[in-house]
Amino acid sequence: MAHLDDILDLAEQLPDTFRSRPIPSELPLMFGGQVAGQALMAASRTVDPTYRVHSVHAYFLRSGRIFDPTDFTVDRIRDGGSFCTRRVTGLQGSEAIFTMMTSFHRGDHGFSHQGAIPVVPAPKDLAGGEDHARRAEWGAVGSTLGPRGSGSSTRQQLWIRHHEKLSDDPVVHACAVTYISDIDLLATSILPHPDRPVQGVSLDHTLWFLRDFRADDWLLYDQVSPSSESGRALVSGRLFDSAGRLVAAAAQEGMVRFAR
Repeated sequence: MAHLDDILDLAEQLPDTFRSRPIPSELPLMFGGQVAGQALMAASRTVDPTYRVHSVHAYFLRSGRIFDPTDFTVDRIRDGGSFCTRRVTGLQGSEAIFTMMTSFHRGDHGFSHQGAIPVVPAPKDLAGGEDHARRAEWGAVGSTLGPRGSGSSTRQQLWIRHHEKLSDDPVVHACAVTYISDIDLLATSILPHPDRPVQGVSLDHTLWFLRDFRADDWLLYDQVSPSSESGRALVSGRLFDSAGRLVAAAAQEGMVRFAR
């Protein structure tokens, strides 16, 4: 898989219009996390760096073609004193394949609380340890936990990180987690139903960034699927850093229908 720097390297074509290069892949279609990460980078290029990304709400409209460039057009919806909002559309040719609303926040003084990090083994204590890679450049180790019956929620937990040190720019780390957050999330919904082939694809994806973090340090991705019905599944995830801080949260609905 291509280096993250190459994935996020967008060329400005016109004001507020950016183009990604074709990214080689072993997958038959463009990976959803790729287009989401690129769209967030495009939006960030139009925002003053004193704002930090705090939420992403995205819809996957069509399958993306791997060997075609993607153009990202950014609409500057609002620039406020504390918040600013952007809408991004990803196009291949004349067809929209992706759309995203993203919001940025300068930060304010307020209360602080969070849920506790689940009690899980450290990455070095899991099978494969520090050197196991599920995706090129990304380390991922973990296990499936919790009830697996068809009448229950299902859960899996993964430690993930980017193997190579990334830029200190917080936008790069937000884009990196946007990219990786789509990996294995929808698969959590399939765990209670291992006996029949299914076709799965992300339909929409939401992220909230809660605290500063680094994507090149280990993050615990705690994933739960409370429901699947009518060919759609709901999944959610929480990301904690190794110090136990809740740094981001995700939610996704995907199509999970019987393979034809």
